[in-house]
Amino acid sequence: MSQSDSPPLISIVIPVYNEEAILHAAIVDLRERLAPFGWSYEIIIAENGSRDHTVEIATQLAAKYPDVRAFSLGEPNYGKALRRGILEARGALVICDEIDLCDAEFHKAAVAILESREADLVIGSKLLEGSSDERPWTRNFASRAYNGLLRVTLGFRGTDTHGLKAFRREPLLSIVNACVVDKDVFASEFVIRAYRAGVSIREIPVRVIEKRPPSIKLFKRVPAVIRQVSRLAWAIRMH
Repeated sequence: MSQSDSPPLISIVIPVYNEEAILHAAIVDLRERLAPFGWSYEIIIAENGSRDHTVEIATQLAAKYPDVRAFSLGEPNYGKALRRGILEARGALVICDEIDLCDAEFHKAAVAILESREADLVIGSKLLEGSSDERPWTRNFASRAYNGLLRVTLGFRGTDTHGLKAFRREPLLSIVNACVVDKDVFASEFVIRAYRAGVSIREIPVRVIEKRPPSIKLFKRVPAVIRQVSRLAWAIRMH
């Protein structure tokens, strides 16, 4: 679908950072698994600060496939890239994906929920009963610890904020625009603000398999994440 055509129903936003090893194969595979659904969609590759050949590969994919778009942020900032991708999305429904997941089964289930108006935001939870988290135990532990931190500091009522999510763009756009933090915590702020605003939310279990080691070392992220959560706690409680 070209930019001049009518907007697609679905926009799939995928932030990427140093993903030259899996980017091409992941996008090709995702397109193949979406084909049976018969959707009109666009895939937005939101590159942010890669130091490898990710930018070149993303550009090549966008040139080859009319339903793929790409932009380069120029700095390593997951949240900023995700936010820009959402703001540039043309679909009525937006799916926030991860390049090492690209879970078409989540896409199918989430779109069905959104189209039936059962919820305006669907979260794919790694920690919900029925989910399957097949990542190393350190990453599962980190997810649970982070979720606990959000519960203590912000009264978060769900089970997961980071990873797969899908939503109706129009009613959630004001939530996106209200967010004040970026980097790793943007996704959490988005979900927490949605809960606090009374958005209809549904969590569904997902299966998570680590297809490659994290592009950013887990423990190196901890101090920055704690600072961002502190800033988020202050911002939400003050507003």
